[in-house]
Amino acid sequence: MPLDRLSLVKLLQHDSDEVQKFCRACEDIGFFYLDLRDQELGDSILSAADELFKISEQLFALDVQEKSKYDHSKKRSYFGYKPLGAGQVDEKGNLDSVEFYNIAKDDLFGVMEPLPQPDIIQNNKSKLKSFVSDSHAIVTLVLDLLNEHLRLPPSTLANMHRIDHHSGDQIRMTRSPPQPMTGEVPRLAGHTDFGSVTVLFNRLGGLQVLPPGQDAEWKWVKPLPGHCIINLGDSLVKFTNGLLRSNIHRVISSPGAQAASTRYSLVYFSRPEDDVLLKRLQGSTIIPPLPEGVLEEDVSSKDWIIRRALANRTNLHDKVDLESARGTEQISRRIKV
Repeated sequence: MPLDRLSLVKLLQHDSDEVQKFCRACEDIGFFYLDLRDQELGDSILSAADELFKISEQLFALDVQEKSKYDHSKKRSYFGYKPLGAGQVDEKGNLDSVEFYNIAKDDLFGVMEPLPQPDIIQNNKSKLKSFVSDSHAIVTLVLDLLNEHLRLPPSTLANMHRIDHHSGDQIRMTRSPPQPMTGEVPRLAGHTDFGSVTVLFNRLGGLQVLPPGQDAEWKWVKPLPGHCIINLGDSLVKFTNGLLRSNIHRVISSPGAQAASTRYSLVYFSRPEDDVLLKRLQGSTIIPPLPEGVLEEDVSSKDWIIRRALANRTNLHDKVDLESARGTEQISRRIKV
């Protein structure tokens, strides 16, 4: 299933054909390319992303001992540094082969008490804030278009994702060192994203999606210049009782000659505000009803993210329970009829 290429210009203009393609992509696979070129917001975020890739290289060039000062996982926080191999990716005990650094939106915008950060982060907060502001504007566009598609009361989704309220929104910078392409152990295991909308920038291949259906095979998602990749997360599945899709994806070694290069990626994860309950939304005429007798889990956005983000960390558990790290993967495997 190839991903649709959608135009930011056309979506901002509410072009009817482009919006229809957008809605179909969100229901069918929950992934699409977004062409950011020839538009002020798009040009701004592309420029900001270029700057952050440079900052990312400097960040990960720091000594491991220095970076490890900012691993806050034992404080039940998913912000800060995650070392290489800190997460278990399968039942055999294989470990991931990526390191990443999570920077809280709330920290950058003064919504929370600031966390200790390395100098390379402290000295570039204005660039980081610019990237968050642009990413959040794209997220808000996605949410508003979905709000209209779902026939929800105005701003229902946007009002659960306000930039000046407590949430798990974050920038993630990721580094993956060169690794032989065995095809057996993924860098990051197949998963769905924890939140609402993901804005992703890649320079090298490695990302794969698993289309719905029991016999589906992994498909490459090739980076495209001037584009970002947008995908939906678990909260939108829960809000719409499975009408929207948070699709399974993974990261493996880059294909071909790219495998010899270090792979960097840059992500903005948008999540619902901390106290939002992840339940089917009221007020829509097209969100399917819950099956009779089904009771939804009472879980807040914050608790959902902490559970999923830290469940596979080997430094926090005597034995990792991968089942507790799962999101809406089972829903993502189904084909809608």
